[in-house]
Amino acid sequence: QVQLVESGGGLVQAEGSLRLSCTASGGTVSSYAMGWFRQAPGKEREFVATINWSGGSTYYADSVEGRFHISRDNAKNTVYLEMNSLKPEDTAVYYCAALIFYENYYTDYANANIYDYWGQGTQVTVSS
Repeated sequence: QVQLVESGGGLVQAEGSLRLSCTASGGTVSSYAMGWFRQAPGKEREFVATINWSGGSTYYADSVEGRFHISRDNAKNTVYLEMNSLKPEDTAVYYCAALIFYENYYTDYANANIYDYWGQGTQVTVSS
């Protein structure tokens, strides 16, 4: 059973930066496609970014494209989400997710339901 633990959230001013980390235990991140999702109060969980099994492909939500960057460090068994130029609308709980395998990953990566494991989330609050 893979366990994912997010860290790095906090309070930051608009235009600031944060780096979120997601560390896995009971499994290796290189065996999974990894994703970041977020959920703001009163809203549904939404896709933020994903990186495929090899780390060679990354995909982003339009709302974060050019500001956020997902990466993985297999030696540290950790996936990162670098967030720059943060906006108040980025305020949410950010969740890390791991996907073992899904045939249609490259078309369905934004669908939270295809991911197998989830972390507990870390709060990101951006003040204006």
